[in-house]
Amino acid sequence: MQTIIRTLFLLSISASTLYAQEFQGVATYKTKNKIEIELDSTMTDVMQEQIMAMLQKQSEKTFTLTFDKEQSIYKEDESLAPPSLGNGMMVMSSYGSDLLYKNIKEDRYTKQSDFLGKVFLIQDTFEKIDWNLQSDTKNIGKYTCFKATAEQLIKIYAHSDESTEKSITITAWYTPQIPVSAGPERYWGLPGLILEINAGRTTMLCTEIVINPENAIEIKKPSKGKEVSRDDYDIMMKKKSEELREQFQNRRGGGRRF
Repeated sequence: MQTIIRTLFLLSISASTLYAQEFQGVATYKTKNKIEIELDSTMTDVMQEQIMAMLQKQSEKTFTLTFDKEQSIYKEDESLAPPSLGNGMMVMSSYGSDLLYKNIKEDRYTKQSDFLGKVFLIQDTFEKIDWNLQSDTKNIGKYTCFKATAEQLIKIYAHSDESTEKSITITAWYTPQIPVSAGPERYWGLPGLILEINAGRTTMLCTEIVINPENAIEIKKPSKGKEVSRDDYDIMMKKKSEELREQFQNRRGGGRRF
């Protein structure tokens, strides 16, 4: 732990110049989700491999995190979004776009979600993440990163409104060279920008950072949309996923095959 503190102190000296001025940044993240689904046993091995490859490609997305000292906005770069596969295959993963605004100073977030043409607004306080700082280091690009881990409960919905909780291990790599307590998606709370997250089947990796871009950035809290609670929104998403899955299965039962 003394080694961590000493190294963090040395890095904070070089990072202190950022606090001597107003600064902003834009970080680009590539995300991947490991696909684990059961395909129709009547398909050939070649067909199953092709479908799994397409599904995996569809799950790979690019996001941008725009941040300053106190707030950030995380959203998908739609210009780099993978094309739809058509034939109803990916309709459940293509609802619309989300925008996540985080205010570190106030410990609050606002999520704006475009869900099948309807805009919703979810506002709440941050969930506390009990990070365990570790001495492991590695470089991501030109930045020295430290390892931190945490256990987090996630909700798993069955075929009803009821849910169960499952614990997953989160591994984060953060750099004190960019001294902001921000990160991709819902992750935050470390003494430096989070550049990599591994959580369950999901990996998020920062591939580019621009500090103080030439064009000034304006970070605004979203205000458009129907306000709903986080639980109600999650249940609505679950129900719609089940409806679309049933529609897809019915179409396959009518003679359609991949």
